[in-house]
Amino acid sequence: MKKILLLSLILIVPAVAYLVLQTGQNAYDPLPIYGPRDPVVSTVNGVTKVDTAYHTVGSFSLLSQDSAVITQDIARGKISVVDFFFSTCTTICPKMSNQLMRVQTTCGDGGDLVLLSFTVDPQNDTPSRLKQYADKHNARPGLWYFLTGPKDSIYQLARDSYFLNAMEGQGGGEAFLHSESFLLIDKEGRIRGIYDGTDHFEVKKLIEDIAALRYAYSQAS
Repeated sequence: MKKILLLSLILIVPAVAYLVLQTGQNAYDPLPIYGPRDPVVSTVNGVTKVDTAYHTVGSFSLLSQDSAVITQDIARGKISVVDFFFSTCTTICPKMSNQLMRVQTTCGDGGDLVLLSFTVDPQNDTPSRLKQYADKHNARPGLWYFLTGPKDSIYQLARDSYFLNAMEGQGGGEAFLHSESFLLIDKEGRIRGIYDGTDHFEVKKLIEDIAALRYAYSQAS
């Protein structure tokens, strides 16, 4: 009987320890921070200190699917997932929007997340058209925003803030060279992940990384 008990302890204890580690402080690896970094020199009490300033996404003022003016403040203090699309796209955009529905369903109940879908065809993607698109994808008010506005502002935002390729192509139809990427932005406006928004497993990683960010913030508070 003692031998059976000892054998059980030998088998069970390592398994329990593993589970504790996986659900404890080692549950998530720290996420990288993407983008250029600049040195910031400061002097405190006569001591010179050099810190790193990470790239943060820029500000914007655009219209939502409800014709409301939306600025970068909508993401202040929240985690955001960003993509660039257009409503008449029949190739990658439907796949990406379906995957964002999955993110919305899986991660949308925390109150600390926003989804920002910027159109690269603002001339045709009016707020009313975006409203139809949003309704088609069951976008939850206050969570998933479809944004339109001046073309130059949106394209500059894509290039300079999110480092994405969002440039007009040639000819008619789907003449936009836009990215299939989803970007994960933390509460400080820093890029923490880049994912293929058409790939089921890449989006699974995105969902896991949202959980990792939430965990990191919970430990810091």
